[in-house]
Amino acid sequence: MPIHLSRRHFLAASGAAMATLHPYSLRAASNQAHLRIMETTDLHVHVFPYDYYADRPVDTLGLSRTASLIEGIRSEATNSILFDNGDLLQGNPMGDYIAYERGMEPGQTHPVINAMNTLDYACGTLGNHEFNYGLPFLANALEGAAFPLVCANVAVKLGATPLQDETLIAPYVILDREITLGDGSVKPIKLGVIGFVPPQIAAWDRAHLEGKVVVREIVEAAAAYVPQMKAEGADVIIALCHSGIGEAEAVADQENAAIPLAATPGIDVVLMGHAHRVFPGTDYEGTEGVDTVAGTVSGKPAVMPGFWGSHMGLVDLMLEHDGTAWKIAGASVEARPIWIRDADNKVVPTVGDVAVVQAAAQTEHDATLAYVRRAVGQTSAPLYSYFALVADDPSVQIVSQAQLWYVAQLLQGTEYESLPLLSAAAPFKAGGRSGPDYYTDVPAGDIAIKNVADLYLYPNTVQAVLVDGTQLKNWLERSAGMFNQIEAGAQDAPLLNPTFPSYNFDVIDGVTYQIDLTQPAMFETDGTVANPDANRIINLQYNGAPVTADQKFVIATNNYRAGGGGSFPGADGSTRVLIAPDTNRDALVRYIVEEGTINPTADGNWSFAPLPDTTVTFETGPKAVDYVDQVQTIAIEHVGDGENGFALFRIAL
Repeated sequence: MPIHLSRRHFLAASGAAMATLHPYSLRAASNQAHLRIMETTDLHVHVFPYDYYADRPVDTLGLSRTASLIEGIRSEATNSILFDNGDLLQGNPMGDYIAYERGMEPGQTHPVINAMNTLDYACGTLGNHEFNYGLPFLANALEGAAFPLVCANVAVKLGATPLQDETLIAPYVILDREITLGDGSVKPIKLGVIGFVPPQIAAWDRAHLEGKVVVREIVEAAAAYVPQMKAEGADVIIALCHSGIGEAEAVADQENAAIPLAATPGIDVVLMGHAHRVFPGTDYEGTEGVDTVAGTVSGKPAVMPGFWGSHMGLVDLMLEHDGTAWKIAGASVEARPIWIRDADNKVVPTVGDVAVVQAAAQTEHDATLAYVRRAVGQTSAPLYSYFALVADDPSVQIVSQAQLWYVAQLLQGTEYESLPLLSAAAPFKAGGRSGPDYYTDVPAGDIAIKNVADLYLYPNTVQAVLVDGTQLKNWLERSAGMFNQIEAGAQDAPLLNPTFPSYNFDVIDGVTYQIDLTQPAMFETDGTVANPDANRIINLQYNGAPVTADQKFVIATNNYRAGGGGSFPGADGSTRVLIAPDTNRDALVRYIVEEGTINPTADGNWSFAPLPDTTVTFETGPKAVDYVDQVQTIAIEHVGDGENGFALFRIAL
């Protein structure tokens, strides 16, 4: 069947419609064809343009908005095809409602799959978050898809080579299509589509996957399967790479493998995801092997369209047939947004909603709203994360209190009961690439499930690890990579490292410590050691006494961190002493129910070491001005507007 409408349709269309055609469609010769490849990625169950945590509509996300781009984008090209790059099933309260409340039985269709089925997807792949709810849930969800899904590097049984693996789902698919040429005639083409997921899923979801699946390196799997796809006649090979841009060469356990994957002979186009960034664009300027203007990775056209439906990824190919084979004669790349900012930094939507997409998930949307609005207790003070990266914070404090309460009960009667119990928690909603409204902000009073989900975004499970004093200190050194090195006497120096994710900024409760910003960071953002002799963490104490190197501690955390997520010293999967059956979020709900009224006031157990005559600045959400006077542990003042809708604040150190 044709990939899309024939050129004859466009010749009969209005002059206005003709004017929108891409140059490749306009100038394609009789042996050429314009193929437009479209990509969505990291939807994370966002069908509606709705923030369930804040319980309000928003204009920056939602498949129903991204879908508004699709018909217009298709009308610009003689031939088009649509793919998804994974992370569909988890990421907002609708995903949790389906997993924990409604369930996912055989014959039921997941709402995000149901919505996607209205849009004529040709193929998709799995993201790492597809595994968060377990393999039976995943299998039942995929059953409802009206399009194939592929993943080449996850196997239920390993063979001697990747080609002998028994993969969890099909490693690739060859799509037989007919493509319309410049003269209106059609010609057959075989599109090979292969998918990949980060190998870290084996650690991140160990509880669901251990003993059930094994994961190969992305580049290893590609090197094996791509020649086979070529042998089966694939004319163009498209890699659905649920992985971002990282090291230039293939390395062991490579999470972001797009550069060496794109360099794999035979791969023609790379559709990227996982990193929640936009490419082409400025995010990867200066990265070896990447052209951020042309939109190429290792010389191949590649795109990454943000997250939550924020962009549609477009790769336009001018294909040319020489009488025996197809080749790519030209390519252009774009990540097209569903919203922009105006001159006043206000969000302006560029599209509306597609009713049929919303209708496909309306029942579950309504049920999710009822689910998140249930009250489970009260909070005596507001819960907000505007200052979570610069001062001890109530939104992180309450998570730690719940983890300590939960883990202490499970350690009773064990050999670890008498050891000091600490808790590691990080701020998940702290602005960054997600924008100036991406913060927790819960007023004092009733606290509902939506507020709990807002405090703890992910369905992680509670775990605990055993560490010594050195590992504890270096765990905190790893977290302190959040901050730039500051010279004593500096004025308004930028404080926060923009490449450091907030979910890796662990605050450890149960000890007190200071952070010396004049020291370099011990670790790079990715967790590799940069300065082994660095000493940012000072005055580390437990019960008022200095922590010693051989002192033992149990740290309550989550399965992601305990299994090696973030590359933290003392947390590599081998130090776990507790693997609990409940999610951190469930523990938080139980704690609130048990307490009735929680007191989330931060205890100020960490701070910056004083630096006389030194000031730093940081950006946070503009609503932070309502809470700045409540921060008691550090002197913060609002100094004006930041960039892209953020507010700028100053700290006198």
